Amino acid sequence: MKAGNLEVKIFDTRQEMGTVAAETVAAKICELLKSKEFINIIFASAPSQNEFLAALSEQENIAWERINAFHMDEYVGLANDASQNFGYFLKTRLFDKIPLHSVHYLNGNATDIEAECERYSRLLTDFPTDIVCLGIGENCHLAFNDPHVAFFDDPLIVKRVTLDEPCRQQQVNDACFNLLDEVPKDALTITIPALLKAKYAYAMVPGIKKAEAIRHTIEDKISEAFPSTILRNHPNAVLYIDRDSAGRLSEISSYI
Repeated sequence: MKAGNLEVKIFDTRQEMGTVAAETVAAKICELLKSKEFINIIFASAPSQNEFLAALSEQENIAWERINAFHMDEYVGLANDASQNFGYFLKTRLFDKIPLHSVHYLNGNATDIEAECERYSRLLTDFPTDIVCLGIGENCHLAFNDPHVAFFDDPLIVKRVTLDEPCRQQQVNDACFNLLDEVPKDALTITIPALLKAKYAYAMVPGIKKAEAIRHTIEDKISEAFPSTILRNHPNAVLYIDRDSAGRLSEISSYI
């Protein structure tokens, strides 16, 4: 189905979703490398990405040594080797498994957070994004752009944000933290305009807990109240969902 410019693909299971998404992204990587010496990819860190990342790490014939990798958000003040640390999440699930040309981590423990935002912003300017691999939050956030800080015309590339409670509760719902009080309140995030500068965007969003967010993404008015709706304006975006996350679409019977 289509929602504006956004192509939506629905799968029976999250495993099938992740496998097909990985195959599609791998094919796009190979296509881009035919005309570019290097390409730059931003990755999301979340349990929703597990099947996709596992399948992507096993794709053959990708010249990983010609790829520069970035990640889109990070907690402020969480230990670098904490299991919930987003850089560590990607390091263990993807970056350590493939011979990338470079990996650029956001440092949520930098002594000067403003300077860290500026550093990462310069990197993203120097290495324009070719592909972004996204998730969508339960509150429709993209990266850590929760509705109260999700500005479609944001002048910044990377910024510090305070997370809203639904976002923090999602981290408990995903079993990343045991209690809401354990979830950091501040984070660094690539802004929405910076994410959507990517030439190609792929969003992998399985699971019943994301069903309401998917309904908003596809059926509600494009607005900062539901940040993920902006994907419908991107010229080359694909949304991958499973039966569970598609379950609240108003005309789901015609889609699956």
